[in-house]
Amino acid sequence: MGRSKTIIPLLWLSLVDAQINTPNLSWHAPRKTWINDLSEVINGTGTHGFIFNSSQLPPGTPYSAYNWCNMPHVRRQEYPKAMQGYTLEYVEVIHRHHKRTPYASNTFPKEGYVWDCSDEGLFYYGQPLNPSGNNSATAFWSVYTSNTNPFAPAGFNGTCQFPQITRGGLDDSFQHGKDLYGVYHDLLGFLPDDIGDKITYRVTNNVITSQVAGMLINGMYSPSETILLHIQPSSIDSLEPAYSCPAASSVYSSYGVGSTAANWTAHLTAAKPLFSSLDAISGVPVDSVDWHKSFDHYYDNLSARQCHAKLLPCNINDTSKCVTQDQADTVYRLGQYEYSFIYRDSPASLQAAVGSYGVFLAELASNIRSRISGQSPVIYRHNVAHDGSVSRLLSILQVEVMVWVGMGAEVVFEVYSKNRKRYMRILWGGQVLRSSSPVLGAVDMLDLDVFLAYVDGLVGEKAGKVVEFCAS
Repeated sequence: MGRSKTIIPLLWLSLVDAQINTPNLSWHAPRKTWINDLSEVINGTGTHGFIFNSSQLPPGTPYSAYNWCNMPHVRRQEYPKAMQGYTLEYVEVIHRHHKRTPYASNTFPKEGYVWDCSDEGLFYYGQPLNPSGNNSATAFWSVYTSNTNPFAPAGFNGTCQFPQITRGGLDDSFQHGKDLYGVYHDLLGFLPDDIGDKITYRVTNNVITSQVAGMLINGMYSPSETILLHIQPSSIDSLEPAYSCPAASSVYSSYGVGSTAANWTAHLTAAKPLFSSLDAISGVPVDSVDWHKSFDHYYDNLSARQCHAKLLPCNINDTSKCVTQDQADTVYRLGQYEYSFIYRDSPASLQAAVGSYGVFLAELASNIRSRISGQSPVIYRHNVAHDGSVSRLLSILQVEVMVWVGMGAEVVFEVYSKNRKRYMRILWGGQVLRSSSPVLGAVDMLDLDVFLAYVDGLVGEKAGKVVEFCAS
């Protein structure tokens, strides 16, 4: 008995050392579900409990349910508190912006109704920071169409920019901030009472992330002072991501959107009758490559309507021909299938994600090291990003079940300490993330050195391996 008590800890320590020195960096397949089963996607019905028509969950629905309009995130009611003895030292959050109008490129050639956004203002102005300088007026955009302008706007008429975070999306952003504060300040006593120098916020160059950040920050702190939002130059922004990596783009295009690979085109071929029906209703030209190389455009158009309680579209010349809920549900299933294939099911997805999003992971590792070494006072970083950001991150983490990350979808990195050792916990949708990688597994108090070795092994110090790959 005495001998086994010694051997087991030594064996465990040797396994940890092996993971740190030579971590398994291979791609590991996601778990098989209806999402990556083409037969179930094409021949199935409904959305398997996935919600697409409201930010609010139907009565009796668990908070963990997939809700495209407002994904589950950390909040007090469901938060899994760490076991006694663990001390929270650092938190970094990244989440997709909240619900919005469609992008202009995802609207039909002619839309049958008006989309009104007169219940909110979009504020874009410069303000001198010098106290003795002149102040700017608080000015906001109000979209209108001139009777004199002979050109009709593409897509929807109305008072919205396409895209912009809608009033509902702003409210969801506020609640998201309130929920995070309710956990990390009220429940855990981790966040300070004021933002100060311990908390930072970051956005991308796309203005919709700033629209969300303003509401989220107010939900957390209701600050009376102006708050700084960190942003990188548009050409090298690692959060969006926008930096150039031709090698990663080449890998994605070899098997994913726009490719002729049989594994990709199989679902498009099977869905040709659906495309034909949707084209006849929407007026989208049958030879439009952008609308038919994936279901991205139809998915965004239909889901944005339904998240805002708008009717599914009808043909503008024959209102008896409308998109049915069954057709919309099939589009949603196909969209889920596409994201799973692009970011997890293809063995090439890991390398593509590392190339296109590895810089953010290197920054994350640097942020953690700076905090635990005492070089940085920042204990909480918050990043507002996009679906392509969070999807690539989940790809690198090799999440066990991949979905198209919906509005407000959130990943939280928590660093804990106990007995002079540090540990990583990752929350996805408010619960512990499960990875297919044998290095990560269920990321619940994983040795921090193991996690950092995994990141370093993939992206390199200061993203050196990313630079090498992108230039290859």
